[in-house]
Amino acid sequence: MRPTATKGLVAAGVTAAALLATATTAEAATSATTASKAQVLANFTQTSASSYQAWASAEANRGAWASYGFNWSTDYCSSSPDNPFGFPFQKSCQRHDFGYRNYKEMGAFSANKSRLDSAFYADLKRVCDRYSGATEGACNSTAWVYYQAVRALG
Repeated sequence: MRPTATKGLVAAGVTAAALLATATTAEAATSATTASKAQVLANFTQTSASSYQAWASAEANRGAWASYGFNWSTDYCSSSPDNPFGFPFQKSCQRHDFGYRNYKEMGAFSANKSRLDSAFYADLKRVCDRYSGATEGACNSTAWVYYQAVRALG
């Protein structure tokens, strides 16, 4: 084989190897981003008050989380009142929508629905904890109805 032909084959081989390495690196980066997104999403959708606070902070500063491609859209409490009887459930419904929409987009909704609904109920009960007496009881009863609705229909 002539030296020029050998150089051409070597160059083609190096180019092919570089393209394969780039594709593998891109796939790894996409896989890492997906795993990272799943971890962040899980952190934002737990039943704890700290999870709610982490989500609320991120929601208030969405730009900082843009690289994750989260779906922040919401219809709040859907066809139910956002603030029934004056109880401010709107943010709880918004976080619930966040969990539902993002897990659906990731294809992991079924495995997470029960936890998302439980987190929703925990958020609603934290709203009710601001009240006392009969008002707290009325709030908790309303929260239970909202929770049962999402469990059955969500």
